[in-house]
Amino acid sequence: MNTVTSKDGTRIAFERHGEGTPLILVDGASSFRAFNPLGAQLGDLLGASHTVYAYDRRGRGESGDTAPFSVEREIDDLAALIAEAGGTAHVCGFSSGAVLALDAAAAGLPITRLALYEPPFVVDDSRPAVPGDYLERLDASLAEGRRGDALELFFTIPCAFPAEMVAGMKDSPIWAPLEAIAPTLAYDGRFMADTMSGRPLPRDRWSTASVPTLVMYGGATESWIVSGARAIADLLPQADLRDLPDQTHSVTAEALVPALTDFLADGDRA
Repeated sequence: MNTVTSKDGTRIAFERHGEGTPLILVDGASSFRAFNPLGAQLGDLLGASHTVYAYDRRGRGESGDTAPFSVEREIDDLAALIAEAGGTAHVCGFSSGAVLALDAAAAGLPITRLALYEPPFVVDDSRPAVPGDYLERLDASLAEGRRGDALELFFTIPCAFPAEMVAGMKDSPIWAPLEAIAPTLAYDGRFMADTMSGRPLPRDRWSTASVPTLVMYGGATESWIVSGARAIADLLPQADLRDLPDQTHSVTAEALVPALTDFLADGDRA
């Protein structure tokens, strides 16, 4: 485990795998290195051509946190990692981490190629929209120390998991580590803002994200996620869309590698 210091002094923990062009992975909500083996798996599979950086976003795992939270501070964390990697890097974001990566590209971070897997946009009526008071309710639960309630809100509203599924999660060993990072659900909620409202995506938010981008979704994923992937691919100035057969929101490293290898190769030669 290594650390890098962000602009506000927060220590961000990361691990590095392989040798080659830097590729930084950005986790989505409720995910961190000890909970998600995808970074190490991609490092094993891509390590001959890329140095894969997997990091704990602030407030998770072995990373620190500094109040108050702001979207800009998480972008600064990614900037610090890119600097550590040599000044430029490819970036691959997952779920709401893809939205953080998009915001970082729009802010002008030196990202050479951007890969996005299933940013969870709700852009039509294929599922219920996230209500406008979701973040207020989440903040209230966290302020009162009700981390379990905050997790339930997250899983039942933006994730749209059935209540019985969430009840089963509460009785499983994964619930305690999820409760430990529950405050960071509000961080991702701010990145998602109104992009799960059932309305079209804002046309100007990522207008400056001109980096070549690959938008991916799973062939076995839910239809609303596919709609969101298509919407952001249509909106970005340099984006390709790719379907990964048989994959869901929990994508495997083996399914990602061919798509990433093809997409990153042109950037590596540039």
